[in-house]
Amino acid sequence: MFTTAPAPNFTQTRLPNDLFAAINALKQELNAVILAHYYQDSEIQDIADFIGDSLELARKAANTSADVIVFAGVHFMAETAKILNPDKLVLLPDLNAGCSLADSCPPEAFAAFKADRPGHLVISYINCTAAIKAMSDIICTSSNAVKIVNQIPKNQPIIFGPDRNLGRYVMEQTGRNMEIWQGACIVHENFSEKKIVQLKIENPEAEIIAHPECEPPVLRHANYIGSTTALLKYSQTSSSQAFIVATEPGIIHQMEKQAPHKRFIPAPSTNNNCACNECPHMRLNTLEKLYLSLKNQTPEITMPLDIQLAALQPIERMLEMS
Repeated sequence: MFTTAPAPNFTQTRLPNDLFAAINALKQELNAVILAHYYQDSEIQDIADFIGDSLELARKAANTSADVIVFAGVHFMAETAKILNPDKLVLLPDLNAGCSLADSCPPEAFAAFKADRPGHLVISYINCTAAIKAMSDIICTSSNAVKIVNQIPKNQPIIFGPDRNLGRYVMEQTGRNMEIWQGACIVHENFSEKKIVQLKIENPEAEIIAHPECEPPVLRHANYIGSTTALLKYSQTSSSQAFIVATEPGIIHQMEKQAPHKRFIPAPSTNNNCACNECPHMRLNTLEKLYLSLKNQTPEITMPLDIQLAALQPIERMLEMS
């Protein structure tokens, strides 16, 4: 994680009564754009200029004319925006908004994993740190991973990281054997197969839709598997009127907005005592922190130039291939 600025301090700034109006005013003043992931709280989604999954937001970041980018997501997403916009000010409302999947792939350990497999092409899921991207040949997202792997010559051995579940799913879809880094997302590994089956029994009309980061026992029951954006589109076009949604439930806000006549049920987690299907890192961002980030123009995302330049190449290759 790279940054040089402290996080906003609530005790030093008096918050305005109308945060939406204040944020919009600062956006105009600074020529700023707010990019928000589908897993953010609904109020952040509602004020964002662009909402999307990792691939869509990377494309928006690559093409924005704004001077300031506020990334309402997690740290690796803001890093990606900075890599694509080295001369722009990139802000993350809460620097502690990390990622369990990115954290499961330490750069030193991944470097050793790669060194033990010479001649392998490294395809890394975008949910990784800038340091891992810098060691990669191509970046992918859950939206385009299958498409990208299918473009690689069949005699080229591949390392895929850091998500083992997405890697396993891609192998099944492409028929390719890959060396998989054994990382995982705490949210997508927390869904309970037993509870989902029970929920399906109670709601037989509902389709189960799941993100490929989920574990195989959950994916086995899914009527449809896809990226966050793909799940959103499927929920609109499917004739079904009810869905059990096995991904971070922030996406349900957009599903309900775009198909208000349909019913969306968040898939239950293994833990009865917490909202474990909500990403604790994504939810660290709040409307108040977003406002303070714009007002104070901090925390800023920075990184060493060599990492930034090395990480840019595999991201650009992904955008070309997808």
